[in-house]
Amino acid sequence: MNTPRNAGSGSGFTLIELLSALLILSLLALMSYRGLSAVIQTREHVAQETAKWRNIAAFFARFEHDVHLAMPRAVRSAGGSAPAWRTPPAIAGSSRLEFSRFASTDGADSARRIAYGLNAQQEIELWLWPGLDIAPNTVPERHALVDKVTTFELRYLDASMAWVEAWPAAASDTQIPRAVQLRLVLASGENIVRIFELKSA
Repeated sequence: MNTPRNAGSGSGFTLIELLSALLILSLLALMSYRGLSAVIQTREHVAQETAKWRNIAAFFARFEHDVHLAMPRAVRSAGGSAPAWRTPPAIAGSSRLEFSRFASTDGADSARRIAYGLNAQQEIELWLWPGLDIAPNTVPERHALVDKVTTFELRYLDASMAWVEAWPAAASDTQIPRAVQLRLVLASGENIVRIFELKSA
């Protein structure tokens, strides 16, 4: 004689089994989310670092291009004559380098007076005057090249092969230095030093 089966003894899942499955699925979803979040953060960090070093490389290439075209020509301005290569007094605590530059051989740049400096926003700026001699009330174009820079230091190699902190090294010196050493310290802590030879020295 067959015994009737209990209506509650079917082959379905029990409440404990369902809760255990939900707990396991929740843990898997959490682990997947954390893994995906870490991948996204890593990609963003790599993209930011790549953009940072691309900008720095472009800045050094531009700086090298300009100093290789430096010319030993003084300029006339509203304040009188300025030497071909000089470090003007700091403005708002920022360093500056100002010099005369030949036109580029490809015709992309004309002969003009230019300057590099660090502004109060921790940006390295390029200043471009329309020409070599500066007319009264002429305002240079200013272009930010690199940001998040805490230190912009320059040293110059003189004729006696000694490094000096300012130029002209002497009041009678009308030439440009043999080389320039550029030191950058980034807000992220990197310390970068480069030396550029001046071809017109």
